[in-house]
Amino acid sequence: MTAESLASALGGRRVGNQYVARCPAHDDRSPSLSITEREGKVLVKCFAGCPQCEVIAELRKRDVWEPESHPLSFSQRIECTYNYTDELGKLLYQVVRMRAPKDFRQRYPDEARSDGWCWKKYPRQVLYHLPEVIEASILFLSEGEKDVETMRSHGFCSTCEAGGCNASWLDSYTEVLAGREVNIIPDNDGPGWARATKIARALLGHAARIRILDLPREVKDISEWFGRGHSECELIAKLEGERAV
Repeated sequence: MTAESLASALGGRRVGNQYVARCPAHDDRSPSLSITEREGKVLVKCFAGCPQCEVIAELRKRDVWEPESHPLSFSQRIECTYNYTDELGKLLYQVVRMRAPKDFRQRYPDEARSDGWCWKKYPRQVLYHLPEVIEASILFLSEGEKDVETMRSHGFCSTCEAGGCNASWLDSYTEVLAGREVNIIPDNDGPGWARATKIARALLGHAARIRILDLPREVKDISEWFGRGHSECELIAKLEGERAV
């Protein structure tokens, strides 16, 4: 399979150094699927927002994408779920962590659907564990739900936004964190630090205090840092040594 052959199968066309076609994962009236080829691999991306796993699943149904060598059922692919609620604790949506291949998707309750879920991004996006965040004066901003749960297991109030380093930082998040001490713990890579810097800038003039935790180079995230035997007291001492933004 090549980018050209896939585009041809979908009735697409070449635009510059890529191909565009109608996305098979939604009712695509204006071609929004980008098809490119890099280092011998065909890459697809729906600019209307369809998750890549959904696009590939639909392509496989049409027999225009290579089949999985060890296919798993949809329910088997769900590794864990993270609940996002409103201020009163009512479930708004879930972030679902998928495996084989690893992916993250959103879904929200919808009684009209057979499985009870609408597998799309919920219109209102909120911070993870919002009721706890509203009550906290000091909190930790992690990059993903796994790190948030790690922090909470060690007694800290922690939150994140859905989507990790690729997510947009919304004005509503800044409003919730106004007047609070915010400690940002980025994943130890370029995108993680870019996200931390972006959020710190958004919080300037709103949060009471902002600090960014600089993890050791050999540690990829706060979960690994704790996994190496470090303690809560060490984290507090490390934060006290960080310069406030």
